[in-house]
Amino acid sequence: MNNNQIRVGIIGCGAMGREHVERLTNVITQTKVTGVYDYIEKTAQDVAEEYNVTSFASGEELIYSDVIDAVVIASADETHAAYVMECLKQDKYVFCEKPLALTAKECEKMMEVEASQGHRLLQMGFNRRFDKGYVEMKKAIEDGEIGEPLMIHSAHRNISQAPGFETDYAITRVAIHEIDITRWLLDDEYDEVQVLKVKQSKRTSGDWLNPQLIMFKTKSGQRVDVEVQTDGAYAYDIKCQVVGEDGTLDLPDPAVVTKRKNQQVSFGLSDHWASRFADSYNEEFIEWAQAILNDQLVGASTWDGYAACVASDALIKSRKTGNPEKVTMIDKADIYK
Repeated sequence: MNNNQIRVGIIGCGAMGREHVERLTNVITQTKVTGVYDYIEKTAQDVAEEYNVTSFASGEELIYSDVIDAVVIASADETHAAYVMECLKQDKYVFCEKPLALTAKECEKMMEVEASQGHRLLQMGFNRRFDKGYVEMKKAIEDGEIGEPLMIHSAHRNISQAPGFETDYAITRVAIHEIDITRWLLDDEYDEVQVLKVKQSKRTSGDWLNPQLIMFKTKSGQRVDVEVQTDGAYAYDIKCQVVGEDGTLDLPDPAVVTKRKNQQVSFGLSDHWASRFADSYNEEFIEWAQAILNDQLVGASTWDGYAACVASDALIKSRKTGNPEKVTMIDKADIYK
């Protein structure tokens, strides 16, 4: 690191990767993007030229480079596990977008390597933990403002999806945010999960199941339901209500101007995740950078990525069997406690 500035390499220059290049270059003062890689060579070269950074020939070459202090992985889901493992083996800090891996076994191997290094190296890209609304909800729960939490009702609604979207992605790419944020809000692990069949939307542009209704039961008995609408919704809209013994908490819509005219009251909703959660992405990377400089990561861990993966596997199994499925996890290593 030069002058307390972290030299970052980014693997994956698609929509999410480009967002992170821009953010880590022009928003986060503690970081400097020095290299990028994408399996589409021209995509990486275009980004490299725009930001005056190096375009590497492979993700591994970027990870091994002496001019890269930390790595951000925003590539295709199936590539995450291999890139993360290389970073861990090199004892190099890594930020990984969800999902951490496609299988729980891959996550377990990551935790073994990380534990052998003796300190945390990975932070998961669960940005909702930095959203002002969710942060306020968690504080209210911890302060006992609504008594003991009993239930959570959530919804994750999308206008559209990219070509190639599949039914399982509703869990592994969409509802994975609710899987994580619910664990974080309640500070509990899942006991069992289930996917319930619901009437399907004629607005779905592909042949995947839409919507899906997923259910969780925590170890302490709290129930959580999440409506996952992946296509054809009226807006990109995220809802969350925590029901407690003494009251409820409702996730506020982002601050917007309320308009009153023609005997009507209205305000705008977001059409994309990048605008809805822009501030939380900024806060997430500010904390990540500061944690690296302090040599002590504090954000969502490899364990959290593993927990989301195990729950996702159980949900996909439940959709196929039609039954509730148990969530079985290994013991948590000391570095994640």
